Amino acid sequence: MNSKDILDIFKQITTIPRESGHEEKIIKWLLDFAKKHNLKAKRDKIGNVLITKPADKGKEKTPTIILQSHSDMVCEKLPGVKHDFSKDPIKYVEEDGWLIAKETTLGADCGIGMAAQLAVLIDPKLKTGKIEALFTVSEETGLDGAENLDPNFVTGRILINLDSEDEGELCIGCSGGIDTTATFKYSLVPQTPTFLKYKIRVFGSLGGHSGDDINKNRVNANQQLMRVLYKILDKHAIELYEIDGGNKRNAIPRDAYAIIGFAPSALSSVKRIFKEVYTQVKSEFAIPDPDVQMELVETKCNKRAIDQNTAASLIYAGVASPHGFYKLSDTIKGLVEISTNFASIKMRPGNKIVIGSSQRSAVVSERRWMAQQMEACWALAGAKVTHEGEYPGWIPKLQSPVLEICKKSYKKLFGKEAVVMVTPAGLECGLFSLKFPDMDMISFGPTLKGVHAPGEKLDLKSLEKFTIFLEDIVTNIK
Repeated sequence: MNSKDILDIFKQITTIPRESGHEEKIIKWLLDFAKKHNLKAKRDKIGNVLITKPADKGKEKTPTIILQSHSDMVCEKLPGVKHDFSKDPIKYVEEDGWLIAKETTLGADCGIGMAAQLAVLIDPKLKTGKIEALFTVSEETGLDGAENLDPNFVTGRILINLDSEDEGELCIGCSGGIDTTATFKYSLVPQTPTFLKYKIRVFGSLGGHSGDDINKNRVNANQQLMRVLYKILDKHAIELYEIDGGNKRNAIPRDAYAIIGFAPSALSSVKRIFKEVYTQVKSEFAIPDPDVQMELVETKCNKRAIDQNTAASLIYAGVASPHGFYKLSDTIKGLVEISTNFASIKMRPGNKIVIGSSQRSAVVSERRWMAQQMEACWALAGAKVTHEGEYPGWIPKLQSPVLEICKKSYKKLFGKEAVVMVTPAGLECGLFSLKFPDMDMISFGPTLKGVHAPGEKLDLKSLEKFTIFLEDIVTNIK
């Protein structure tokens, strides 16, 4: 097996729509793949797929290995890009040793894991024990596949999750999470006829994964939009007609905008305030997020205004809302132990504004405390707040046979120690640890950058090392 085998399969996967909650086509493709290669396959009611490769001759007594990844992907694109994730293939280029999707997400999270599983299943040169390739659905939006997996769907008790994103790291634990939603109900009032209409927009920031990238001091477009709105509101009477920011709860928001109105006499002051905030943002994020942009442009808007009390409450709470990492671990150097993502602002039918956020920690009490802080912020502003989608963390087990095997393999192959770590992101292994208390699990993968954001890319050199490492594990595990 070589990395080209995996890459060729991954490129096929990029042609198949697989947005979270809409995995029907990738499920069918997986089942057809199994049939084409004479492998046993089954799917459960929610859409999880299991493809099984029987043990090769002489390997019948080798423990069964479960190779696992999720079949869905985060579907994000740059503003103005015409790409329909329900039918269009992902456009990518190979550049400077990377496979990159410049205008959309690439889907290497976790498509490259899927491709690796399938490559292992069909390579006639690999002599392995029984392999169970498990593909779960809707990981990105709620870990639905893992949550609804019947423990009898698989038989193995060694699981290798292929959803990690830094080659050379062996992940043995992860954060759990919970989603918090705040909803404002507003009334509409007539526009002031003499008011000027201007659109304020924050865009061009890196965004990224709300777990892995939350401690990298990247711009949260929702926060910075609220920042400039607050400064204007502090000096002038304004009307808010439209507001929108961010999308997925597990992605740091890159784009946000609002359309406001104000008196013509306030124009020069509004422009001065905007320029001041923009200059501050560019200075504060010059190193971690240098391409962030903001604009203030005159526009037309015939919509009625959101009532002033709700608009002000939304802006005040948006400025006060927590975002970013809250606490670093006391036991694992550099690990983000608690974090929160102020993910989205959406106007919904029925005169509602909905704020989406997610909180992460492996410790149940900590993530719930973070969620309570988010609730208090928005409830004080008059919003109705709910919590949903809680999932458990994966508690590290340092006395793990599969960890020792992987550490020795990596040192043998590459002449250096692998990094054993716990990720601040969420993995399905947290749920598996509850369903299968005796399961020995580890997670690793090639290097990915910019996941959950346009510009996501795969390091092709790391894919080569990942391929060698994976082959050594599945062929030599005893």
